[in-house]
Amino acid sequence: MAITSQDICSAADRLQGFVGFHAKRGEHIVRFSEDAFGMDVADDSITPCSEFVWRPVPGARMALCRERLALLLAQRVDDRLNIDEPLRIYLQRTDLPEIVAERSLL
Repeated sequence: MAITSQDICSAADRLQGFVGFHAKRGEHIVRFSEDAFGMDVADDSITPCSEFVWRPVPGARMALCRERLALLLAQRVDDRLNIDEPLRIYLQRTDLPEIVAERSLL
């Protein structure tokens, strides 16, 4: 079965959890509740994982960032984050450019 860009984008939209920047450690960490971060993570840095993996690019579009996806995968809580096979394949396919898309709320 072939995996399309739409499959990959849909899998990114299904990611669960929140990412926040831990100031003292200087790294992003994942939690599954906004309340679970503590005082070392600023409220304005807490982002749903499904939004964190998209980075703005010129022209009001966004790129599905492999670096940010890899950061989530490195946390070793794949099943709780809901990292599906399309995202794993996307991470492996470094020979292809990142997906760039216009995103909008439905």
